[in-house]
Amino acid sequence: MSTTSFNGSTVNHQTFVLIGIPGMQERNSWVAFPLCVLYILTLFGNLTILFVIKTEQSLHEPMYIFLSILSCSDLGLAMSTMPTMLGVYWFDAREISFTACLTQMYFIHMFQCIESAILVAMAVDRFIAIRDPLRYTSLLPNTVIVKIGIVILSRAFCLLLPFPFLIKRLPFCRSNVLSHSYCLHPDMMHLACADITVNILYGLIIVVSTLGLDVVVILVSYVLILQTVLRIASHTERLKALNTCVSHVCAILIFYIPMIGVTVVHRFGRHLSPIVHVMMANVYITVPPVLNPIVYSVKTKQIRQRICKMFQ
Repeated sequence: MSTTSFNGSTVNHQTFVLIGIPGMQERNSWVAFPLCVLYILTLFGNLTILFVIKTEQSLHEPMYIFLSILSCSDLGLAMSTMPTMLGVYWFDAREISFTACLTQMYFIHMFQCIESAILVAMAVDRFIAIRDPLRYTSLLPNTVIVKIGIVILSRAFCLLLPFPFLIKRLPFCRSNVLSHSYCLHPDMMHLACADITVNILYGLIIVVSTLGLDVVVILVSYVLILQTVLRIASHTERLKALNTCVSHVCAILIFYIPMIGVTVVHRFGRHLSPIVHVMMANVYITVPPVLNPIVYSVKTKQIRQRICKMFQ
């Protein structure tokens, strides 16, 4: 709960208000059904990936272990946001408590930070597999994978832990209506009636030190991968090596393109309809978790074959 005195009166914001389609609440149900389908597909797709990797001994390799962590992150993001979004669009349950909003905000940013770090780990994994295939499994044994996983989780947990406390210290004496159907740190802090410089600076530091650094490492990894592939004499072997990276490149594009799109629309699309902003924000949250398992199921032969056997 946030309490403050403003113009001689005390204002308590025990809840925030989430929005669906601005000015078109009667059409929210049109969005609810596609969202529900996406939620079901997300749960089914990622749980299937986890089941296949767990039960298929041949998939107990670094690449697939990283993929299972990616699926866990996608499941966490979906379960942190989709129920709230469905409540807004289907049942017009737009109020969310201050504490619940803080909690959701933290988990959204944490799972996105985890996903970005997993994409980095997968890029390095592809580089090692192509650069030194004979020593691939010895360079990335299970003990190393576990340590990488702990580092990824610790980084996200520790770096994003201050976010709820930075928001909780702020007084909220203006509107309590958020811009989306879920809670984000930038959205919440802009409703405060106090100096938010600390929030802005810390948010910028987090973006640069996580997403910004991750993009650099991924780009460097793929430059090294291309250099390695170009040294391979056989054209067939070159294509085979590059083909092992296709799924990962798709996952990178699925993660970063919606994020860039939301940023561009937010910065330069103020003249656009609010519906565009809402739809872009929904795509940014809902699409990556549902597309990742589809991409890996279609483009990874071992997973595709195992799934086909399951449904025969």
